[in-house]
Amino acid sequence: MRLWDISPPLSSATAVWPGDTPFSIEGTWHKGPGCPVNVSRITMSTHTGAHADAPLHYETGGRDAAAVSLQAYLGPCRVIYLSPGRARVEASDLDGRVDPASPRLLVRTTPRAVIDRFPATFPTVSPEAIDLLADAGGLLIGVDTPSLDPTDSKTLDAHHAVRRRGLAILEGLVLDDVPEGRYELIALPLRLVGADASPVRAVLRSLPGDPA
Repeated sequence: MRLWDISPPLSSATAVWPGDTPFSIEGTWHKGPGCPVNVSRITMSTHTGAHADAPLHYETGGRDAAAVSLQAYLGPCRVIYLSPGRARVEASDLDGRVDPASPRLLVRTTPRAVIDRFPATFPTVSPEAIDLLADAGGLLIGVDTPSLDPTDSKTLDAHHAVRRRGLAILEGLVLDDVPEGRYELIALPLRLVGADASPVRAVLRSLPGDPA
């Protein structure tokens, strides 16, 4: 079976939300006389690169990354492309494109995912689109942008639609080279107690019988 890695690399060049913690890595132990190994320390935001938002991110008293169900992050999914230039993903964009047999939906909205700079603007997702996905039996919405909601949003309407409908979120995916179609998604969050999100190594795997 073929694999597609849909996670951006993490380095000091990885863009983060304005004002958030940049990624850094530092060697703390160094292999040499008296030390048999290299060991490093990393500093990063929980929202760096491809990541899963936990309900704690946008809901007071919500579940943390360690408490989320893993079911939504593993299983059949569908990747769809939407034409670039839109301000928002609307319910009409998803109508007829949600496959109940692949209840995890990954939406490509950009020609090339932006990794080394935070985009000035990016397509967001409407609450109505979240409702349409949920009504069709959806479990997860994934996007190739930093967030479901605008940078300056104070109400986080899409996130709260996800909360209301019990879906899961993946943000910061790289879908540039993935053909539209059905796959198996593997993007498990780390069991981080008290964390409002978790980085993931998001991977798509071709389904049995798929010629890809």
